[in-house]
Amino acid sequence: MAGQAQVAPVTVARNLTTNDLRAALAAGWADFKACPAFGLFFASIYVAAGLLLYFELYARGKFLWLIVASAGFPLLAPFTAVGLYEVSRRREAGLPMRWGAVLGASRGRGDEQILTMGAILFVAFSFWLMIAHGIYAVFMSESNYGPQGIELFMSGTGLAMLIVGSIAGALIAFAFYSITVISLPLLVDRDLDFVTAIIVSLATVRSNTVVMTIWAAVIAITLFVAMLPLFLGLFVVLPVLGHATWHLYRRVVV
Repeated sequence: MAGQAQVAPVTVARNLTTNDLRAALAAGWADFKACPAFGLFFASIYVAAGLLLYFELYARGKFLWLIVASAGFPLLAPFTAVGLYEVSRRREAGLPMRWGAVLGASRGRGDEQILTMGAILFVAFSFWLMIAHGIYAVFMSESNYGPQGIELFMSGTGLAMLIVGSIAGALIAFAFYSITVISLPLLVDRDLDFVTAIIVSLATVRSNTVVMTIWAAVIAITLFVAMLPLFLGLFVVLPVLGHATWHLYRRVVV
């Protein structure tokens, strides 16, 4: 059919519109309101990790690396949302909400496919930190500013470093977004291997490039804004985005 494409064992829609994004967000909000305890629980893990990172780096005066780590933090969000996908799946199917089943969602179907994806995301975060360190070394090796001085951002070199770092970070984030946005909810929903799930996710982004790029921007911007007040906005934003991603997946995979 014109609006569908066969990818491995999965049929993928290729006619997404921004109306689908609005519908996914509305459904995500409904899931969060119906089952807030799960969303708040998973968000609290993310918020606690963020606050721990913030106070640790701030106490050491490493302001620059606080920015770098915060910029890469959203790379880990998809794995955090696996439990939220399971909540949405169970609510959609009319299944009882059991903590054991929701917390065990990261184990997948006992084949460690989702855990492998989690390891890939951790590698992505580590890779981003390495890239950021390399960019800093290139731009600031000849600078007279201290390695963590806020004044470096006011210099021409510092601004150039921020621009290059932002572009590099955006490219890395979009690459890993492309391989996880559909693959993780797909692994929660179906008995597939992670390679097939990644292929389906990439095919979805390729077939709906504009809409999926808009969704990536929505995720990035809302997560960034939510992290500003000491990560506290994530208590709402993270669960809603997680549930919404599940519903977008359900629209994508026929």
